[in-house]
Amino acid sequence: MSAEEVCVVKKAGLFTTIQDAGRTGRQKKGIPPAGVMDEYAFETANILTGNDGTEAVLEVTMLGPVLLFTKPAVIAVTGADLQPSLNNKPVDNWHSFRVNDGDELSFAGMKKGARAYIAVQGGFDGDEILGSRSTYVKAGFGGMNGRALEKGDRLSTVRSVSMLKRCSRLPAPLIPEYGGETVLRVLEGPEASAFTEESLAAFYHSGFTVSNESDRMGCRMEEASLVHRESADILSDAVDTGTIQAAADGRPMILMADRQTTGGYTRPASVIQVDLPKAAQLVPGQTVTFKKVTLEHAHDLLKEQRRRIAALRLASKNMLPAGL
Repeated sequence: MSAEEVCVVKKAGLFTTIQDAGRTGRQKKGIPPAGVMDEYAFETANILTGNDGTEAVLEVTMLGPVLLFTKPAVIAVTGADLQPSLNNKPVDNWHSFRVNDGDELSFAGMKKGARAYIAVQGGFDGDEILGSRSTYVKAGFGGMNGRALEKGDRLSTVRSVSMLKRCSRLPAPLIPEYGGETVLRVLEGPEASAFTEESLAAFYHSGFTVSNESDRMGCRMEEASLVHRESADILSDAVDTGTIQAAADGRPMILMADRQTTGGYTRPASVIQVDLPKAAQLVPGQTVTFKKVTLEHAHDLLKEQRRRIAALRLASKNMLPAGL
């Protein structure tokens, strides 16, 4: 089905890109997955709008865009609280609502969290490269011509819109809390023994401050607390989203969606999958502590998260128009 225009970008915001679940099976060729930083907010936004769960959304970083809708649609805003408004009237995060031709979605500013997600029923269209519409700005492909959105861009949906029977709100217990001191659970990394016992103990018991150098490639910490026994360098090896690297300066960095596919620095730990959304919502100046858990516990947490999302997806079927 041909794409249908749904809105025009009146203001682009700080850094707004088209993202989906990312590219898989390409890392051996040096192409990172890219895709959304916060998978939980991404999935729930799609579910709330009646999508399958993998359609492309807009990822909004800190300062939101202004979107003028050119046709009726069903949308949802999830993730960071950037204080969204529809026609200058505040609307809540984590629920779906209808917009009409001429309606304007805007954001007052960052309140909690770093990244919000705007989903539209039918999914946002964009350049599909290697099986994904995700924007990878460093290589200049995917999404809107491989770049962040700009004023005047016209956005379309992949599928035509069929209004929901009813709009829905995410249950309060499923809404994440952002801000304050954040605990990230981690697994011990393959080079944990490369650090002195004292500095590794401090890594797990001291707080770190998120640096303003953080971006979609990685979340860097200010404190240089990790001390290597010898060299910080290793033979280049595979890294993943959530891998924590420590270069010679001893500052930990959590690798994120636009990371490289291999790295040559020691890896003291790796953030578990269910806590990656929390890492994606960190803002400069926020305090982070790392807590070591077992692989078994990490698996249990992931299973529970997937069970909740599956239950939410099942419940969302009552939102769809009859016959869909």
